[in-house]
Amino acid sequence: MPGQAAYEYNRLLELHPALVAESRTYLIERLDKVRFVFGGRMLSPYLRPHFVTSEEWRRITKTCETVWSAIEKVGQALPDDELIQSQIRLTEGERILTAVDPGYPEISVTSRLDSFLTDSDYQFVELNAECPAGIAYQDVAAEIFLEMPLMREFAKRRPVRPMYCRGDMLAALLTVYGRIRGQGERPRIAIVDFKGQPTQREFELFKEYFEARDYPATIADPRELEIREGKLHHGEFRIDMVYRRVLTTELLEKIDECTAFVQAYKTRAAVFVNSFRTKYVHKKMLFGVLTDERHRHLFTHGEREAISSSIPWTRRVEPVITVFDEKTVDLLEFIRSNRQNLVLKPNDDYGGHGIYIGWECNEAEWDQAIGNALKADYLVQSRVATARETFPYVDQSSGIVSMVEQLVDLDPLLFFGRVRGAFTRLSGSSLANVTSGAGMVPTMIVD
Repeated sequence: MPGQAAYEYNRLLELHPALVAESRTYLIERLDKVRFVFGGRMLSPYLRPHFVTSEEWRRITKTCETVWSAIEKVGQALPDDELIQSQIRLTEGERILTAVDPGYPEISVTSRLDSFLTDSDYQFVELNAECPAGIAYQDVAAEIFLEMPLMREFAKRRPVRPMYCRGDMLAALLTVYGRIRGQGERPRIAIVDFKGQPTQREFELFKEYFEARDYPATIADPRELEIREGKLHHGEFRIDMVYRRVLTTELLEKIDECTAFVQAYKTRAAVFVNSFRTKYVHKKMLFGVLTDERHRHLFTHGEREAISSSIPWTRRVEPVITVFDEKTVDLLEFIRSNRQNLVLKPNDDYGGHGIYIGWECNEAEWDQAIGNALKADYLVQSRVATARETFPYVDQSSGIVSMVEQLVDLDPLLFFGRVRGAFTRLSGSSLANVTSGAGMVPTMIVD
């Protein structure tokens, strides 16, 4: 069991204090050397990766890929299904962008399912289908952690397999590019997002990776781009392929300043991955569609089983009569009466912003949260079983190593709907989000 491997690893800290000191020094020096930061802070202040067994990994992979098959069906159905459209609620700006054919059929080429794995359950909390972060961070963390003295000692006892996904990301970009522009060309790649993002270091890691494989790359703000002679440019750098990291909602806020970027997408002056059609399934109300009995006909028996076991019941917060656990309920009354088992989330936000956790609210706070939710586009979602483990944590100011219990959020990475790897976010609070202060460690398979 993964817990047994974690126990054995943590025991090494008691048995080999010299290795702890060596590992702490090694980790701090290596993370500092590669500038392994998110928003200016060290991203992985831990002396152990997250372990899953081969058996658990097969279960994770099968569930993710089955659920993804159902998600893809939702995305394909949305343009002609008025009920799904009314549930997802694209804005006018989003409808304009998603109406453009990107040149390939996939709703999302690269995506991430955020999940919790326990001894008895495996459940998702949300999907990032638009421009998932963490791929390059995971790879670099895995490289560093494998050489940590404690890990090298542990690997003498148990075989450990890391997972790397930067190659899968590059392969996905090249596959889409080859379909649209033809094989044989070496595209010049732009990683595009607004300046000042906390993920800037990951963009740099990707740029280094692409260039090391002879694919010229640049990091560009969409406001800095121009179209010249039918080609998209960042200064003197001609762009063939856009690795899109800018979120649609943030782009739409400044779309008048990003004319060339949007025009390039509409005219295919460059090939974009992911396309803007990811908005069909990126919004959190996707889980409301998946768990709505009115859409059961879209899915196979296996997909329905996977949805039932792994997708939390989700509804938009509004005064309606709906179904929960095959029983008809007044939704608002149900929400008020069941705060210990419910979460309120904005339909389209990230970083843990605006989330109300029912079991952490008192009655007055929960009533206020419901009132706020009714004024905006909010969802209610069932509580899922979360996972916690004890990790050796390095205090970044004192250097002291202590054992801390952390929430463990496992994040499988999918390319063309196939799981190729994962990383894990750790947090001392109920929100395992790096924007909210959580850290991350590589996920490794242990036997």
